[in-house]
Amino acid sequence: MQDRKHPQTPDILAAAMTFLGINMMWIFVVIWMLYGLIPVLVLAVLINHVIDLLEQRLS
Repeated sequence: MQDRKHPQTPDILAAAMTFLGINMMWIFVVIWMLYGLIPVLVLAVLINHVIDLLEQRLS
């Protein structure tokens, strides 16, 4: 078999993080409009806690 060079796959992490941030923003705005600021803050703290747990588990 010949040694073929495959094209390098694009790094889509930045695009995925941007997409996630934009989606979280409009979801937070909708929750804020429907239920108020307190549920948005609670959800943000819960998401932050989950991210911290994932960071500890992966490192």
